[in-house]
Amino acid sequence: MTTGRSEHVAAAEQMPVGRHARRASRVLTVRWGTNAVTVGGGAPVVVQSMTNTDTADPIATAIQVKELARAGSELVRVTVNTAEAAAAVAALREQLDRMGVTVPLIGDFHYNGHKLLADHPGCAAALSKYRINPGNVGAGRRRDDNFARMIEIACRHDKPVRIGVNWGSLDQDLLARMMDNNAARSEPWEAGAVMREALVVSAIDSARRAEALGLPGDRICLSAKVSAVQDLIAVYRELARRCEYPLHLGLTEAGMGSKGIVASTAALAVLLQEGIGDTIRVSLTPEPNGDRSREVVVAQEILQTMGIRAFAPMVVACPGCGRTSSTFFQELASRIQAYLREQMPVWRASYPGVQTMQVAVMGCVVNGPGESKHADIGISLPGSGEAPVAPVFVDGERTVTLKGDHIAEDFQRIVEDYVRRRYGNAA
Repeated sequence: MTTGRSEHVAAAEQMPVGRHARRASRVLTVRWGTNAVTVGGGAPVVVQSMTNTDTADPIATAIQVKELARAGSELVRVTVNTAEAAAAVAALREQLDRMGVTVPLIGDFHYNGHKLLADHPGCAAALSKYRINPGNVGAGRRRDDNFARMIEIACRHDKPVRIGVNWGSLDQDLLARMMDNNAARSEPWEAGAVMREALVVSAIDSARRAEALGLPGDRICLSAKVSAVQDLIAVYRELARRCEYPLHLGLTEAGMGSKGIVASTAALAVLLQEGIGDTIRVSLTPEPNGDRSREVVVAQEILQTMGIRAFAPMVVACPGCGRTSSTFFQELASRIQAYLREQMPVWRASYPGVQTMQVAVMGCVVNGPGESKHADIGISLPGSGEAPVAPVFVDGERTVTLKGDHIAEDFQRIVEDYVRRRYGNAA
């Protein structure tokens, strides 16, 4: 039995280091067939994503759902905004089942969800969960009636609900009342504080009304999405303090590229470190024709780099400096990282625990041997002026020295052999 870094990562996955205990949250289960995803109550933080295809096209949407699920999304949300989209949801679910994709689907409803769910019972049955935005289900009396209709349908089909409040579509009547009340204070709050309080009140009051309408408390999840990091942190800290419902985290409109990744990481990491958050989404704007599953990878990497969960082997690589004039180590690190992630759909079933493996690809002698020893398996490539050889370390021990024109291929074979030997016995 090896005593490398994998055991330490596995232990961290079970009891994340440094996380503070949140007050006990209720447990919500999202199901499709035999696949049950538990959210809250101390269960692992769940990664979810959302399609950007037209749901009225069930084939195109099924293909993207499959890609997201293959990347590791444990829940996938789809837009249900028209009668055509609602009518296609059952066919979408059937297509996914034929493809062997059992990921639960969440229906995202705004404005007309009460009508779509009532008019398309097949849609209501095929979805595993409904997302309701209390800020745009209607105005005045119609708001109460439409919200009640959606909750009644959820009860009839035994579906959980995410009550998702959003900064950009907040209940304007509620906000106006709270602004008026604030103006009457002897020391009024600043406007941003009133907005944050309105988000919290809207989410919690809507959840309590859903319970009063008959939806069990363990069928409710809350979210309060904003686009600014500090606002998100403040809102969710208050939600966590004032309720026990599972919480879905994520910046809304996080943005593109590095900005979206950095903003989402900055917000989610603070909350997750405090034990707040039971399911997350990183709402990245993809590049034109970009890969939608990128948001899944980023969410996983946030959780994995924090030691909260493990999803795929991680590659440690140095940034490069004047000692590493060659780009070979960068190319090898990128190649190995892509290879490890591509193998995970197969390895996940055959090699339990492989997701905790750490691989080091280093570029020179300064930190190369040390980092390689600390990883499960590592290679220290030669830097400028060093001998053209690359020692390989396995479980902290130097095992072989690679040289020549096929170092990349040889190292990949060593990684493959290590996975079979180290994790195959755990199956």
